[in-house]
Amino acid sequence: MAKTSCMSKAFAAVFGILTILVTGTLVGMVVYYNMELQKLNPTPPPTVPSTTLAPPPEMRLRGDVLPESYKVFIQVYFYTRIIEEVNVTSPNQTLTYDGNVTVHLKCVKKTKTIFLHSRHQEVFNATVKNRDSNKYLGVEECIFHKDESDFLEIVLNEALEVGGNYSLFLNFSADINEYLDGLYLSTYQEGEYLVATNLEPTSARSVFPCFDEPAMKARFTLTVIHRKDTIALANEDPADSNLIGDDWLYTRFHPTEVMSTYLFAFTVSEFTAKKTNHLDRKIYTYARPEATEAGHTDYAVSITGKILDFYQDYFDIGYTQKLDQIALPDLGPQAMENWGLVMYQEGGLLYQEGVSSHLQKEEISFLIAHELAHQWFGNLVTMKWWNEVWLNEGFATYMSSLAVDRALPSLKVRDMFLANQLHIAFEADSLASSHPLTPPAAEVQTTDQIVALFDQITYSKGSAVLTMLEDVLGERVFHKGIKVGHAQSESFTRVDIKKVMNTWTNQIGYPVITINTSSGDAYQKQFLYNDTSESKYWTRKGIEGEWILVNVNCTGFYRVNYDLDNWARLLNDLPLLNRGQLIDDAFNLARAKQVSVILALNSTRFLRNETEYLPWESATRNLQYFIHMFDRSEVYGPMKMYLQNQVKVLYNFFKDYTDNSTVPDVPTSQFNQINAIKVACSNGLPECLDMATSMFHSWMTSGTNKIHPNLRSTIYCQAIAAGGQKEWEFAWDRFQSTTDLSEKYQLSEALTCTKKIWLLNRYLGYTLDSEKIRLMDVSSVIGSVAKNEAGQALAWNFIRANWDYVSQQYEGAYLIQEVTSRFSTPFELEELEHFATKYDLSSATRAVENAMEQTRVNIHWVNEHKETVLDCVVYGFSQLFNIHS
Repeated sequence: MAKTSCMSKAFAAVFGILTILVTGTLVGMVVYYNMELQKLNPTPPPTVPSTTLAPPPEMRLRGDVLPESYKVFIQVYFYTRIIEEVNVTSPNQTLTYDGNVTVHLKCVKKTKTIFLHSRHQEVFNATVKNRDSNKYLGVEECIFHKDESDFLEIVLNEALEVGGNYSLFLNFSADINEYLDGLYLSTYQEGEYLVATNLEPTSARSVFPCFDEPAMKARFTLTVIHRKDTIALANEDPADSNLIGDDWLYTRFHPTEVMSTYLFAFTVSEFTAKKTNHLDRKIYTYARPEATEAGHTDYAVSITGKILDFYQDYFDIGYTQKLDQIALPDLGPQAMENWGLVMYQEGGLLYQEGVSSHLQKEEISFLIAHELAHQWFGNLVTMKWWNEVWLNEGFATYMSSLAVDRALPSLKVRDMFLANQLHIAFEADSLASSHPLTPPAAEVQTTDQIVALFDQITYSKGSAVLTMLEDVLGERVFHKGIKVGHAQSESFTRVDIKKVMNTWTNQIGYPVITINTSSGDAYQKQFLYNDTSESKYWTRKGIEGEWILVNVNCTGFYRVNYDLDNWARLLNDLPLLNRGQLIDDAFNLARAKQVSVILALNSTRFLRNETEYLPWESATRNLQYFIHMFDRSEVYGPMKMYLQNQVKVLYNFFKDYTDNSTVPDVPTSQFNQINAIKVACSNGLPECLDMATSMFHSWMTSGTNKIHPNLRSTIYCQAIAAGGQKEWEFAWDRFQSTTDLSEKYQLSEALTCTKKIWLLNRYLGYTLDSEKIRLMDVSSVIGSVAKNEAGQALAWNFIRANWDYVSQQYEGAYLIQEVTSRFSTPFELEELEHFATKYDLSSATRAVENAMEQTRVNIHWVNEHKETVLDCVVYGFSQLFNIHS
C-alpha cells in the first residue's frame, strides 16, 4: 500500500485521478521485466527475433548465425614493473597482445557469409569447420567494413546450412589501449602497471573478434598467458594454472555463465586481495598491495555480503558466479558490473579511516549496491538491444537505494537519494530535445548513439518512475511483481502492455498537473521549459476544498501547479515533507513561465529559520539557476546579500560543530552542515570565511590537518577561493604528494575554486599531461572549473581548443552540460551553434542539442525576468510577500 500521510478533503479525489493516470502505465513495466526474463533466460542461447534485420550495411548483425560459446586465448606482453637502475638496462614497456578465438556457431538461416565485429585488430588465418561432419569449409576472403559498423565479413565458398553446428577460428593481434577503453594499460605507482578491460557498450570487439551485441549471449572460456609473478583475474575462477618456461604463466578459467560480450572481463596485475567468507561464498576484494595491507578495502568487504544477501532474498534467486571486486587506479566509468569480476575506480571502493569522509561510506555503499543489482538486472536478464538500456541502469539505480536502506538501515539516506534522482530526472526531461526511456531501436545504431543513452534519463528517470510504481502499487505487490515467476499475479493480468508501456517509456517528458481550487478544474499537459502550446491532455471538474496538496510523499513523477490562493496557503504553512518539492516545483514552473518568479522566490522566505536538509538542498539547487543567469550582472550583488542573510541561522545551527571540526551523527545533518558552510562562505558571510581561511592557514603553518574529513572538500574550496597563489600552490603540492585517495580527490576539486584566472588556466593546462592529471579525471577537473564563474569562459575556450583529447572516453556530453550552464546571450548561442557544425561531436551530439535548446530558453527567460528579479533583490525582496503582484 501507499505511504500514510495527511491530506486535504479534496486530495482524495485528486489522488484517485492520479492513480488512474499512473497505475496502468507503470504496472506494465513490471510485466515487461518478467517478459524479458522469460525471453532472455541466461541458460539457453538467445533465439532469433521474429523479424530478421536488414543485412549490412545496416548497423546490426543479421542473425544468420548465433554464437553458443567462445574459447579465447590471449597473451599479454606488458611488464608490470619497469625499474630504472644505474648501469642496468631496463625493458621498454610492450603494448601489444595477440591470441586466437574459436566461436561455436549455430546456423539459423542459410548463408555464405558470416558477419561479426572487429575493431583496431589484425585478423588472419580464418578457418570455418562443420562440427557435425568434421569438414572444413573454404574461406574465400575476409572483408573489414571501413565504417561505423565494425563488421568483419567472412565470405565462404559454400553455404552454412540451417540447423548446422559450425566453428569459426581466427588469429588476432592488437595494441593495448592507453585510453581506458577495450584492453588498456594503467599505471598506479612510479613504474608499476596493470592491464584491465573496459568493454561496455561496444568495446569487446576491440579486444577479440566477436558477435558484439547484447542479445547474442554465449559462454566464454578464457585462457591468459601472462608474466610470472602476476595474477590474472576474469569472470570465473581459474581451472588450472602452470608455468610456461621461465617467464610466463598460463591461466585457464572455467567457462562463464551464458552472458553478453560487454560483460567479458579480465585483469593482469600484482594486486592482492582481502578474502571474506560470507555464508557459503568466498568474496575477494582486490587492490594495490599497500592499500590492501592498510585496510582500505575493509569497509567494502564488510558490506558486500550484506548487500548480496539482500538481493538473493529479494529476488529469490541465488547468485551463482564467483564474486571478485577490484579497485582500479584507472577506469573510465565509476564502476563496471562484469559478471564475477566487478571493477571500480579506487575512490568508489576504498575507504581510509580518518581521511575519507563519513559521507564516502554512503557513496561506496550505493555504488556497490548498484553494481551488484546488475548481477540480476543486466547480467542475468539483459535487454535485447541498447535502446532498452534503462532496464539495466534504471532498475539498478532504484534497487541500490532499496538495498542500502535494508542492508544498512543506520545510514537512513534512501529518501534523500530518491529525491535527488527525481530532481535530476525532472531537469533532464524538461526539454523537447530529451529522449524517451526506450527510443526506437532504429535511432540507436552506432556506438556514439548507444553511448549517448548512458545519461540522466536512463539512470535517474528510470529510477524515479520505478519509485512511483512502488508507491502506487504498494511494496508487497511491487515486490511480488518483480520476483521471478510472478508475472501472472492477479495484480498484473489485466494490463494492456503495449498501451501502458508507450505512455512512460516511449515518450519524452512528464506531466504538470494544474489544479484550480476556486473553479474545481484540473488538467494535465507535458511540462517543458520552452512550451508555448495550450494543449491539455485531460480535464477534470469537481475538485474543491479549502486547500489542496498533491504528491504528498514526492514519489510521483510529475509536477503540480495551483491557483494563486492555494499557493499562498501552502507557502504560508509549508508542511515539512513537501517543503523541498514545493520549492522545486515553484522554481521550475517559474523557469517554464507558468508561475511568476516572485512566487518562486517567495518560497525561500522561510529558509531564514529552516534547519532541515531537503528544503535547503532544493532551494540552493534551484537558486543556482538564478545565479548562473545573473552572476555576471548587477543582480548578483543584492542576491548574494539576500542569501547571506537567509543562511545565518543555518550556519549558526552547526557553528559549534564546525568551529570544533566535528560533525553531527545524523547523515542528513552531515550533508546540511556542508550545505551551510558552502552557502554561507560562497555568499560572503564573514564568520564563515574567517573560519575557512583560519583552518586552512593553520594546516599550512603547522603541517597538521585538523579539518574533519567531512568538511575538507568544502573548507579547502572556500579557503582557496578567498586566497591567492600561496594557498593554491600549497594545495597543489599536497595533491601531488599525497597517496590518500580521498584527500587527492578533495584537493583536486578545491583547486578549481580559485578566482585567479591565471591559476585556473594553469590547472586546465595540467589536464593535458597524464602525469599530472589522470585521464579519467580530466573531465571532472574541467567541469569543476566551468562551475566556477571565474572559470566558465576559460573552460569553454579550453574544450574547443582541445576537444579531441578532452572528449575521450565519451566525456564530451558531460563537459558540454557543464560549460554551457551559464549560456544566456545570443552571442553564446551563436558560438554553440558554430561548435555544433564544426566539431566532431560523436556521443555528445544530443548534449549539444540540449544545450542549444536550453540556451534559447535562457535567453528568453533572462530578457523577460531580469528586471523583476533585480527589483526584488534591490528593494530587499519586499515584493516577495505579495505573490499576486
